Amino acid sequence: MAGQLSGVGGADVVIRVSGAGIRFRRNRRGRRSFKDLFAGRNRRSRPGEFWALRGVDVEVRAGEAIGVVGRNGQGKSTLLKLVAGVMLPDEGSVEVQGGVAPLIEITGGFVDDLTVRENLYLTAGLHGMSKAEIDARYDEIIDFAELRDFTGTPYKHLSSGMKVRLAFSVISRLEEPILLVDEVLAVGDKGFRDKCYARIDELLRGGRTLFFVSHNERDLKRFCTRGLYLDGGALILDASIGEVLAAYNRDTGGGTAVID
Repeated sequence: MAGQLSGVGGADVVIRVSGAGIRFRRNRRGRRSFKDLFAGRNRRSRPGEFWALRGVDVEVRAGEAIGVVGRNGQGKSTLLKLVAGVMLPDEGSVEVQGGVAPLIEITGGFVDDLTVRENLYLTAGLHGMSKAEIDARYDEIIDFAELRDFTGTPYKHLSSGMKVRLAFSVISRLEEPILLVDEVLAVGDKGFRDKCYARIDELLRGGRTLFFVSHNERDLKRFCTRGLYLDGGALILDASIGEVLAAYNRDTGGGTAVID
């Protein structure tokens, strides 16, 4: 993934997805067996397997804000996981220039028996922040998460909303050029969502690149200028966010959800 991605004119290409496909097994844990991994790539699906994504081609330039739409189970979150490097494609390739701040399955990776403070240092450290950097941002992270009175509380005793606030506050402080957001703004009360909106606005003004999965039409229009419409694991439209939302609403017979 290292090295400059070439593009034609304009800003540098920071994400290139070329013919990417990834498959899963139905009703089974794990994607493939150890034997499958050593057998090499096989483009033909075995019984019980399906392609979550296939033949996806996307180029993203630095500073773009892209909304990814589609019905549940059509490959949106899987695409973000490929870009994040959490999953590897079974065919095609995914190239990323620069680091990624992933707000995907946002509360994953936190340790139940560790305190809020311990989890903050652990998670930020695993994402590449030095202890000195965490020390410098500790108060900012805790205050944004509204957890000043809970720093010594074990993570397992936090409410679901508190867990999301902690995770968003930590990940959104990473100095990575690419931000991946998957439905995180659908959780939490309106006051905290407003803080998240303001933080994302701040990051976009700073030139970050945004990949944003949401069912909230208002949020998509607020942050994104370009859209990707996925259906059946295929990219069926790459256009302005307005065109993509109009196509999605025509196909589904209604609008995307709006959360007040």
